[in-house]
Amino acid sequence: MDYKKIADEISQKVLSYHEDNSGWKLAKSPKDVIVSWKPSKEYSGNIYRGEGIIEGVPEKVISFMYIDEHRRKWDKALKHYSILEHIDQDTVICRSVTHSYGMGLISSREFVDLVHIRRYDGGVVTTNTISIDYEKCPVDSSNVRGFNNPCGYVCSPLPENPAHSKLVAYIQPELGGLLPRSVVESALPNNVIGLIVNAREGMKKFIQSGN
Repeated sequence: MDYKKIADEISQKVLSYHEDNSGWKLAKSPKDVIVSWKPSKEYSGNIYRGEGIIEGVPEKVISFMYIDEHRRKWDKALKHYSILEHIDQDTVICRSVTHSYGMGLISSREFVDLVHIRRYDGGVVTTNTISIDYEKCPVDSSNVRGFNNPCGYVCSPLPENPAHSKLVAYIQPELGGLLPRSVVESALPNNVIGLIVNAREGMKKFIQSGN
């Protein structure tokens, strides 16, 4: 599998999501996080965008969010996260397993993703992610295997406060199993909010600890 080629293609897609401001509809905006959505071009559901301010410069924020020793602490949605292989210094294959939620209505999901970090002019740093088939990590019967369509984060310097960044997340997962589409689409906005809030709180503690 040509991981570098895939990484380039997904990076272009995530950047295109960020540059296209048309068609987004507001879903929720609590806790200083704005979540919006529009129909996905990748699959039959929606793509969700979450925006919030986070302490730290983009390079530090993105590194913190993907180093496994930190991710396991701040991301409360996950019961497992590990990096399976380093392709190069900016590209990894990782495995994540979510907690079940909704009173057990949505069972735990397992994702195996190719993740690539890319830097742009102006201090902008992105992560670019897609689920892949990875022979060293076959489907685990104890979890439902989900699939992340092209997704990622775009982290930009905040001009009015250089010690902070604007973090924008794009997600469009297929959770698999027999879940009704209505259940999935009602849950995803809250998941986006939780992701940004948890990352914000985790990054704040990380900085306060002297890192």
